[in-house]
Amino acid sequence: MVDDAFDVTMYDAKTLAGDGGGGETKLMATAGVQDTAVPTSYRGPLATVTTLFFMWGFVTVLNDILVPHLKSVFNLNYAGVMLVQFAFFSAYLLFSIPSAKVIDWIGYKRTMVVGLFIMALGALMFVPAASVPSYQLFLAALMVLAAGITVLQVAANPYVAVLGPPQTASSRLNLAQAFNSVGTTLAPYLGGLLILGTAAPSMDAARRASAETLQAYRIHEASSVKAPYLFIGLGLIALGIAISAFKLPPIPVPERDTGRVQGYSPWRYRHLVLGMCGIFLYVGAEVSIGSFLVSYFVQPEIGHISAQMAAKYVSFYWGGAMVGRFIGSAILQKARTETVLGIAAIAACTLVGVSALTSGSIAMWSIIAVGLFNSVMFPSIFTLAIAKLGPLTGDASGLLVTAIVGGAILPVMQGMLADHLGIQIAFVLPAICYVYIVFYAFKGSRPVVPV
Repeated sequence: MVDDAFDVTMYDAKTLAGDGGGGETKLMATAGVQDTAVPTSYRGPLATVTTLFFMWGFVTVLNDILVPHLKSVFNLNYAGVMLVQFAFFSAYLLFSIPSAKVIDWIGYKRTMVVGLFIMALGALMFVPAASVPSYQLFLAALMVLAAGITVLQVAANPYVAVLGPPQTASSRLNLAQAFNSVGTTLAPYLGGLLILGTAAPSMDAARRASAETLQAYRIHEASSVKAPYLFIGLGLIALGIAISAFKLPPIPVPERDTGRVQGYSPWRYRHLVLGMCGIFLYVGAEVSIGSFLVSYFVQPEIGHISAQMAAKYVSFYWGGAMVGRFIGSAILQKARTETVLGIAAIAACTLVGVSALTSGSIAMWSIIAVGLFNSVMFPSIFTLAIAKLGPLTGDASGLLVTAIVGGAILPVMQGMLADHLGIQIAFVLPAICYVYIVFYAFKGSRPVVPV
């Protein structure tokens, strides 16, 4: 899930370099801070920063509701409306490295505040976008919103990691990510109630309408996003002001390990390059599935339900990922990472295939169940990809983060397939992605040290 995305270049290379078989990424970095410099109690600051995880999870998955809504408002095909995800996830590629530079300039706390205010600007831009209405302005608002989330993630994740004893850093990050998952679970349900309130006319009816009637319809339908995003924007401003006033403990900016080793480059490590492909395909598959669920469930042969009701079922998809994190965390303490990843990918691929070949409730619940198995994929691929890289781990981590851009590209590709072959057959694309992840788990992840 996209909520697993964070900038790990902030961490010490030695603590990030795992053995590839010990479970989740060992995010127990001290970011250059000595144990004696870490105060003993951070409950208040931790609770404050954890609210950020909820907010960006909620806002990110709300895109799954925007996709069918904007498709109806602007009479778009599937490929065209998937520009929503393209605009959003492109921000990870464009703003991750600049965000890390901002931390160097103004520190963690101020960077988090800046991220919240940028998010607020993006959310408030939805009001004029809906008033015009303009699809291009909606896309611009989404990119600004995602830029703020990127800034926030780059600062908040490492901050939580160093906000206490290093031996419990992983526990704190898991707790924060759990709140992120709460946001991703609630967003489709609430978004469906607030945004998908009215039935859309058919495409043929929209084409037959006069220009004046069509424009009036678009203004009326687009207006349903105003109140939710206005509330989100004002809430983000209030949260930014609160955090700026809250006395958070200062954390020194870490010295970055450039990863430059004489004669070596991260690109020479096969398991890292293949891992980048794995992250690209995993994020792309997860986002693609989530983006199509509402449109998929309203199909007569699948769910034959309203868009509002379909949005409620989307919450089960992301809720499965939340539950899977807790289950996966326990399993990964005793099982090899590559084995867990491979089994999860096989299960996900099988479930997508079942959904594509069946109909009714079987098709619905099989695709929803994919979320449960998605939960362990990002941390598992990441851990395997950085194994045995030593001082090159910092650069490798940055490369893996940029691969999240798969969430921008694959949904558009699936949209093209849906336009030409049908929405159900288009799920063959994420199925292929999971096949690759199976390959990576059992073969491609084996570290091969270049000579």
